[in-house]
Amino acid sequence: MCIMLSLWVYMIYCCVGYCTTIPTPSLSASTTRSEVSEGDGEFDNQLDSSLGASRDLLNNENELDSRGDDWDETRGEAKASQGDNAMSGFFNESETKKLPGAIIIGVKKGGTRALLEFLRVHPDIRAVGAEPHFFDRNYDKGLEWYRDLMPKTLEGQLTMEKTPSYFVTKEVPSRIYTMSKHTKLIVVVRDPVTRAISDYTQTRSKKPDIPSFESLAFRNATAGAGPAVVDATWSAVQIGVYAKHLEHWLRYFPAGQLLFVSGERLISDPSGEMARVQDFLGLRRVVDDRHFHFNVAKGFPCLKRPEGNSKPHCLGKTKGRTHPNIAGHVVQRLREFYRPYNNKFYQMTGHDFGWD
Repeated sequence: MCIMLSLWVYMIYCCVGYCTTIPTPSLSASTTRSEVSEGDGEFDNQLDSSLGASRDLLNNENELDSRGDDWDETRGEAKASQGDNAMSGFFNESETKKLPGAIIIGVKKGGTRALLEFLRVHPDIRAVGAEPHFFDRNYDKGLEWYRDLMPKTLEGQLTMEKTPSYFVTKEVPSRIYTMSKHTKLIVVVRDPVTRAISDYTQTRSKKPDIPSFESLAFRNATAGAGPAVVDATWSAVQIGVYAKHLEHWLRYFPAGQLLFVSGERLISDPSGEMARVQDFLGLRRVVDDRHFHFNVAKGFPCLKRPEGNSKPHCLGKTKGRTHPNIAGHVVQRLREFYRPYNNKFYQMTGHDFGWD
């Protein structure tokens, strides 16, 4: 009897101590729905007819970025330390799998993997590492299949996932809205010209014999006559027309439910950008400048533990590839193509990203 009584007292003591550590979520209220006007002009007509079915000759959709194994060492250490808890079995019984309350929906080659791994450091976030592609490729498998992919969470923890192709897939906004109209959406955006070149660079690393960037980006690149016409059906170009894709999302979600993260600032000022993200998610500002170490060789920040002198953990070798040299007139022509869409995107988001 004494032993049983002692065990009960110990369990009650642990439960009381545990409950006091669970954070209370403080989700910010959404703003009113934004109205979007349709664009005009030759480029708009070309895009309107091509956004539904992009010309993806290079099969870019098979992303190495879909795998979350670049940072597994850091996550593994964290999981190991959790396993040392004598009451871990008791806590596991209170964990459940939930549908995500926030999703990183884009964009490809914008910095989504880095953002997800920065967020996974936060104790109040649990995220699946691999890209589920539920709302664009696996929707017919049902929400229970989707839920089963998610990590187990405790009460007060936020479940997240990231699939960059969601932002550019027309069917996805309505499907996420059907799951939950309160889902918070994060979009990591980057200079569309640099993003397109990065996209091409990734594909060329897997298929070295592909055509040149210029021949893919322009319809008449080899014709030798007339001004270059940008081919908006090529997925590497099409993804960067952010304003056109955003229109589909604003038909279902108010502007205040979307956060646009600067891919450039995620590199130059990761702690500042992470403060915005944590505020948007209603979380404590846990991830700050103590967690980052800039790797000059790779050209982007790496994660480190705030305490101790452990070695920083960086994204894998598939990140930070050297871009090919693209002729100046090619870059200039693409900047002219994107300029009206960039300006419209700045107006829609209320933020000038400074890409022009």
